[in-house]
Amino acid sequence: MTSPVLLLVESNTTGTGRQFARRAADLGAEPVLLTADASRYPYAAEDRLRVVTTDTSDEDAVLAAARSVGEGARIAGVTSSSEYYAATAAATAHRLGLPGPDADAVRTCRNKAEQRRLLAESGVPVPEFTLVRDAREAVRAAERIGYPVVLKPVLGSGSLGVRLCTDPASTKAHATALTATAVNERGLAVARGVLVEQYLPGAEYSVEVFGNTAVVVVAKHLGPLPDFVEHGHDLPAEPAPDARAQLEDVAVRAVKALGLGWGAAHVELRRHGTDTRVIEVNPRLAGGMIPDLVSRALGVDLVRAQVSAAMGLGHGGEQRGPARAAAIRFLTAERPGALAGPDTRAAALAAARATARVEAAELYRAAGEQVAPAHDFRGRLGHVIAVADTVPDAAEAATAGLVELGAVLRT
Repeated sequence: MTSPVLLLVESNTTGTGRQFARRAADLGAEPVLLTADASRYPYAAEDRLRVVTTDTSDEDAVLAAARSVGEGARIAGVTSSSEYYAATAAATAHRLGLPGPDADAVRTCRNKAEQRRLLAESGVPVPEFTLVRDAREAVRAAERIGYPVVLKPVLGSGSLGVRLCTDPASTKAHATALTATAVNERGLAVARGVLVEQYLPGAEYSVEVFGNTAVVVVAKHLGPLPDFVEHGHDLPAEPAPDARAQLEDVAVRAVKALGLGWGAAHVELRRHGTDTRVIEVNPRLAGGMIPDLVSRALGVDLVRAQVSAAMGLGHGGEQRGPARAAAIRFLTAERPGALAGPDTRAAALAAARATARVEAAELYRAAGEQVAPAHDFRGRLGHVIAVADTVPDAAEAATAGLVELGAVLRT
């Protein structure tokens, strides 16, 4: 008997993309990757994934490709590990009568201005914000809101284009750069609008939501301003119980207000004193290896849950085993330089992996490769993951492992 097929519309270039395909196979389905360029995903060839080449920027082309695959096998579901293609996957699933989130809700969520507007109208606390079309409007909005402000593209992911601006000159320069961008790093057309929003002080968290249930609160560690690069995560976060409850409540309210509530959502928030506000909601699983941390610490496989839901099998996201704590720290360069040669690289990886409580250490770049300070997630060079009985112990171990891994930096 021919196995059912799970269609994957494009993929993450790092993180969960490969895991989506492997979980599909674990659940008895053949993963089939629909992509405009398979060379973007080396794992597809390494894992001998079936690939169908199509124009994934065109929903009708994706639907046609899906129907073509469906002539030879039953399609069990359509999904994507990439936020850029989540709406296309949802729309294709709906047109084929398969499970998935509401495509219009995903589109609204991905447009940060529309997301903010809907959340504010629904009474979900968000920063003050203004959508602008050019640099002059951006400066006016910033002066009205009050410096410092955060500028970001209306459509984006992974902190791309997000920057703190402290005066008219920096606001004008960054708004000019953002409005001059016609396509994103995937070659997809982007809206020219720029979101100018109030900078919120305080600690930053994410709440991983599945359906309408908060799974875990994650503490986020950011690098130096003016960028907002995530340098690490700890989970489960340890704010006071009333703070954790408020974070979870606001996150779930945000998901409901946006009409999501199917599958995974990654909700980012800031808390200052008793004030908790939503930074943004992402209609997808978290990046930054957070699903891996959740699995290691809580025994909850969010990737499997997402794939299972797409196949109409329920989510199967129940916690298995006693809860522990997990932490990740990302390697970044403080100044331009290069990665050391193969021998130093191997020694650094071995030393990081041998650090007490460290369960994984990886490097993303080749020996000798030039590196520079990170301005978004693409500037991260590697990571260390540690697991322990408490968050402080896990964080300490991940940091110690990162020191060992940092021996590869030559600046």
